This record gives sequence, C-alpha cells and structure tokens, in this order.
Amino acid sequence: MEPENIKILHIDSNNPILMGQLQELGFTNHEDFTSSKEEIEAKIQDYQGIVIRSRFKIDKEFLDKATNLQFIARVGAGLESIDCDYALSKNIELIAAPEGNRNAVAEHTLGMILSLFNKLNTADKEIRSGHWNRESNRGHELDGKTVGIIGYGNMGKSFAKKLRGFDVEVLCYDIQENVADANAKQVSLGELQLKADVLSLHIPWTPKTNKMVDAAFIGGFAKSFWIFNTSRGKNIVTADLVTAMQSGKILGAGLDVLEYEKLSFETLFQEENTPAAFQYLLEAPNVILTPHVAGWTFESHERLAQVIVDKVKVKYFGQTLKPELEKRVTGIGGFFFKSKDSKELVAWYGKHLGLKTDDYGSTFWWKDKDGTDCSTQWSPFADDTTYFAPSEKQFMQNFRVANLEKLLMQLKLEGVTLVGEMESYDYGKFAWILDPEGNKIELWEPIDSTFK
Repeated sequence: MEPENIKILHIDSNNPILMGQLQELGFTNHEDFTSSKEEIEAKIQDYQGIVIRSRFKIDKEFLDKATNLQFIARVGAGLESIDCDYALSKNIELIAAPEGNRNAVAEHTLGMILSLFNKLNTADKEIRSGHWNRESNRGHELDGKTVGIIGYGNMGKSFAKKLRGFDVEVLCYDIQENVADANAKQVSLGELQLKADVLSLHIPWTPKTNKMVDAAFIGGFAKSFWIFNTSRGKNIVTADLVTAMQSGKILGAGLDVLEYEKLSFETLFQEENTPAAFQYLLEAPNVILTPHVAGWTFESHERLAQVIVDKVKVKYFGQTLKPELEKRVTGIGGFFFKSKDSKELVAWYGKHLGLKTDDYGSTFWWKDKDGTDCSTQWSPFADDTTYFAPSEKQFMQNFRVANLEKLLMQLKLEGVTLVGEMESYDYGKFAWILDPEGNKIELWEPIDSTFK
C-alpha cells in the first residue's frame, strides 16, 4: 500500500516533527486528542495506523473494531497499555521507542542516586527553612559500591554506561542470556542479591514482574541496600518496601514510578484516603519521588518522535536512508589480537564500523594519496596466526574516518560507548570508543593537507 493511501490517527499530543515528517513521507495524518475511547473506536476502522502514548488501553474490544489497522506506534518504551498478543494475532505491528528516552532515564536514575546519597533533598529544604546542619547531612560516596541492574535492555544498558565514570562494580540480571557488554557483568539473581549495595530496576510491567519486589525478594539480599525504580510502579509492593525501610534493610529509595499510578501515568492523587505506605514515602527523608518523568526530557520528547518516524519509515520503505557501513571506516592504523568471544566482536565491528571479517580476519582495501591500492589486515581472533603471532597484549586500534562528528552521532544513537570528548588538533580530529569487550578504539579524521 502506498503512503498516500495510509491514514494515521494520532490520539495524543507529541513533538511536531512526528506528524511533520510522516506527512513529508506521504502519509495522511489526523489528530484527535480529546475524543473518548468509545468515540475513537467508532472511527478506527478508517485508519491503517494509530500513534498513542497512554491515554487509554488498546484492548481486544478496540482491536476488533480496528479492521484495517496495520500498526500501533507508542511514543514511549513500554507496550503494557496494548493487548499485544491479540494485536499480533491480527497481524498488527507494534512499534515502541525505548531508544528515544533511554539516555534520559539513565541520567535521571544517576541523578536520583547522587541526590539521595548526598542528602541533597533534605539539605536544600533545611537551608530554605533557616537550618544549617552539616553533620546530619553527611553523605555517602558511590565509589566502591556494587550496583545491581535488573533488566538489561535499552534502559539498563544506558544506565550502566553512565556509571563508567565511577569506580563501581556493575552487575546485571536479565531473563535473556548473553546480554552483558563492557559496562556490566551478567550474573544470576542470587549473585546480584549477594553483592549489590544499590539496586536499579529497568524492567517492563508484565505478569512475571508484577509485584516482583516484595518481602521475600527484599529479604534475599545479603546486605542493606538502596533501591531505585524508573521502570513501572507496580513492579514493587510499596507496603513491603516501607516495611524494609523501617527495619533498615532498605537504606533509601528513589522512585520515579509508583504502584498507585493510573494506567495513563498522568494522575495519582485521586484516592480520598492516602494509603499508609504512600504517606510514609511522602514523609521519609531518605526517599526521593518524581512524577514518572525520568524519560520525559525536552531532548527525549523530540527523540521519541524521531524513533517512531524512523520505524514507520522502515516498515513501509525499508532501510533506505542508512549509510553504507563499509564507508564508515576509510583506513586502519592498529590491530587487535585477542578476543573473549570472536563471533560477538566480529558482529559488533561489522555493524558499527563496517568491517567485514570472516574466520581468517579481514583484508581492508584503501587508496593512498596517489590513488594506489593498499591493504591492511585486521583480526580479532585469539588463535589467528594467518597474519599475526598471537599476543596476550591488546593493542589500541586506530581507525581513519571521513566524517568523525557524523559518525559519533550515529554511534551514540546505536548505543556505542564514547570515551571522553572529541579533540581537535592542527593535524586532525580524534575521538575514542569502546567495543563490547572494553577495548579502546581511536577514531581519527586527519587533515590531509597537514601531511603534504
């Protein structure tokens, strides 16, 4: 079906680039931010796509009336407001945008940790009230702690990247195997509970995670610990959390989400009688609360919309706008001899730097200033003796690139770890990244006129 024949209904307000870019691609866009669910149901059969946030649940009844729907796009990370199984059974594609706000969530989580550790919330209130209390506001340092992350997808990985600047051990637990990277070690839940000083939740709300953090779960931790939740409120039993705080098992909590939130995440204070557990959180000095805004920054507002546009574009046009990967790197000046998992490493270098490597390494062809064909050989294999003698030393790699700033933007969007800031000299620009095994890679955009 051609884009001009596809009508998309937007039922929530989003960044204007979403509708603007979809319109430029030829899609027909209609907005309806005020009609009730029943009113939307009455006309949904006229649309091939719907873009939502969380205004109401897309349930079986709604989907049965959406007879021509081809996709549901949620401008956010989770899909719990959609009956996903039923939608998929009707061949409706589900689109979410966790890539769009993962950085925002990571920064918010880190901000909560540092604020709570250093008692910034209480110290600020006391000074405003005329009190200057130094000793009672003595804080803790993150340095030397073990941080446990449960859920190592987009959000968990982005948070782990933020921790690279701190001298902490980062452990992750996930129901999926082999999700670890250079920023965290994947362990069993038991090992995480044994070692963690800090726990951060980055999991969706599913039947398996609903009320996961209860008294038994908390009791499984060997040490007293701090807990932070920027995922979904119903993953924690608030009453059990409070009991653990009162006993000293939990030292403090940073909660961007709460068990009492409505499905739309837009309201909370509707109950006449405030639950006792929630009242405790409101009054506790070692608790920081925010209104489900960890992923809702000015930057993520735009990025979420862009991710949705890009994914709709892929659905109907394919991957037409991505640069050719082999053009990302134009030359090689260093080599890497050792690898823990050569298969994973080869895939990473192929995806992010465009290096095509087989079981014998890679011969990379390039031209010198006179146009003469030259080759450089590269291998990530521990036992490769075709070109290099095996070595225990891991050499820093140096790759020449054509447009360093553009490549860094692409790599950042793809979740690659950047080390420090780009540096500029008379002879070129330099930047550094890490591969999945933590090996440092230097990227160099030379100023060729300097070498003539």
